[in-house]
Amino acid sequence: MTDRPLVDFAAFDAAPVVRAPFTHFVVPNFVPDAVLAEIEHDFPEVPKRGSFPMSALSSGASFTALVEYLESPAAAAKFSEKLGLDLTQKPTTMTIRGYSGEQDGRVHTDSRSKLVTVLLYLNRGWKPEDGGLRLLNSDNLDDYFDEVLPAAGTLLAFINTENAWHGHKPFVGQRRSIQLNWVVSDAAVRRSEWRHSLSAKIKRWFGGGKAQPAHGDY
Repeated sequence: MTDRPLVDFAAFDAAPVVRAPFTHFVVPNFVPDAVLAEIEHDFPEVPKRGSFPMSALSSGASFTALVEYLESPAAAAKFSEKLGLDLTQKPTTMTIRGYSGEQDGRVHTDSRSKLVTVLLYLNRGWKPEDGGLRLLNSDNLDDYFDEVLPAAGTLLAFINTENAWHGHKPFVGQRRSIQLNWVVSDAAVRRSEWRHSLSAKIKRWFGGGKAQPAHGDY
């Protein structure tokens, strides 16, 4: 594994926080170009569309180190300071996506058990015409105020509020992302782990397109 930093704190600190219509920020090149190739090489093999817990996947050393940092107290402190919300004593959940299907991207807000959602995209050479994640003023996909392309190294974080609408146009193909959530309680962690583990098993057994819930289809 490389000794070079896996994340760019200067880019993180420089990213502006937008407070309306809901609090969020975007960090291009949060994962520096210098380590992207290694992170991509160590990305786990995700067998199907949908979200998978880390426990269901096998990844290389640099990818594992990146995930471990994102769930660390140091990361919680950085995101707390950035968002103005104390996350330092809150538990986390972590899921990985490798592919997107026609049924993904439906407009939604996240489960109320999630306090903050962080998405880190790892898609090199993403074409803008394929569309990105739209941040919305309402539950209408065309009523968007920003569109975040899921390009390699790009990070999006937002506070989960009742108006934090988001979604994307249908896309079939590889769409790699890491989803980190700070959640309200350990019980929420257990529910998430149970749900995603069950969904992962169903998808492995049956190919399970319909088993995947709408929330988290990024």
